[in-house]
Amino acid sequence: MRKTTRLGLATGAALGLAALVAPAAAGAAGSGGGWNPGGWNPGGGDHVVFVQTDNTSGNQVVAYDRADNGTLTWRHTYATGGLGGVLTGSVVDHLASQGSLTYDQRNNLLYAVNAGSNTVSVFSVAGDQLALRQVVNSGGSFPVSVAVHGNLVYVLNAENGGTVQGYVVAYGRLFPLPGSGRALGLNAAATPQFTNTPGQVAFSPDGSQLIVTTKANGSDIDVFGVGYWGYLSGAPVVNAEPGAVPFGVTFDQAGHLVVAESSSTTPAVATFALNPNGTVTQLALVPTGEAATCWIAPAGGFLYASNAGSATLSGYQESSGSGALSLLGTTNTDLGTVDASASADGQFLYAQTGANGIVDEFQVNGNGTLTEVGSVTVPGAVGGEGIVAF
Repeated sequence: MRKTTRLGLATGAALGLAALVAPAAAGAAGSGGGWNPGGWNPGGGDHVVFVQTDNTSGNQVVAYDRADNGTLTWRHTYATGGLGGVLTGSVVDHLASQGSLTYDQRNNLLYAVNAGSNTVSVFSVAGDQLALRQVVNSGGSFPVSVAVHGNLVYVLNAENGGTVQGYVVAYGRLFPLPGSGRALGLNAAATPQFTNTPGQVAFSPDGSQLIVTTKANGSDIDVFGVGYWGYLSGAPVVNAEPGAVPFGVTFDQAGHLVVAESSSTTPAVATFALNPNGTVTQLALVPTGEAATCWIAPAGGFLYASNAGSATLSGYQESSGSGALSLLGTTNTDLGTVDASASADGQFLYAQTGANGIVDEFQVNGNGTLTEVGSVTVPGAVGGEGIVAF
């Protein structure tokens, strides 16, 4: 049986921290979440791409400058102060997650998970330069994904049945929100580990709900309510998607939930209406026709799914705010297509490929097709995940 534990506001300190996030939980869509339908808002960076190596000998974030034609040039490498990690059974996707490197527009911070040391690194951002501000305990085992809305951050820990832990952002640092941890109650013994750990944590656009995908361990979309003080509901609404294996998520321009489903029989991209009571209503389901569809990234009015088993990206066109999708076709990448991120203007898409640690660079054309403009090999990044483009 899956269980979660609700801990109330126990101390005056908890009340003080929670007060910092109250406006964020009740605020309007996009109030500091760092995401917009065209890509990441530049905030403290301009024409920069950050890539996480997830190296087990020492995790790093590598900074690249982006030229006007979309090509990347190495500029800096920054140690996170933690270790990368590898889930058992994984080959090209050692974290088997989306959102392991996350930009916080409101506070101009970059969060990187250190799965091998159970910590999260906090960097301040100034163009292509990072400054390590903090390395904080993740509140669980094997952190894989970070979500931010306003001054509220939640970290997803993948092992021991899965947990989420809340933090408040203040003075460029993360402060644990007392009593905010929630257990997902997944089967910790399920194997292989990389398909049976949770895939991503994400806020709804208005910050009122927190979404967690469970992949094959339940094949559910879990939705927590986010209270005024930043605390989650005691248990999530569990939306079962039998056999779908929901993995990476994003939101379309109309605010619909978009999910990459890595089903072994019918890999697909699906859209859902996210209802106020935490339930989801499927609006569209369009198969990719590829293998291991796990990640999903927006770029302007288009969506691109990464197919790790086929070494391709599948492009989709959104339709008139209805949640309907049209498959545009596929584009080849280097081996082991994993996480991806688009520039803020939606003109360029950058896809990590885990087999050899290569980032492929694409121009997004007006009709949604992709034209490759180059690639870079990220040192020490074989199997790495986590990318943010400005």
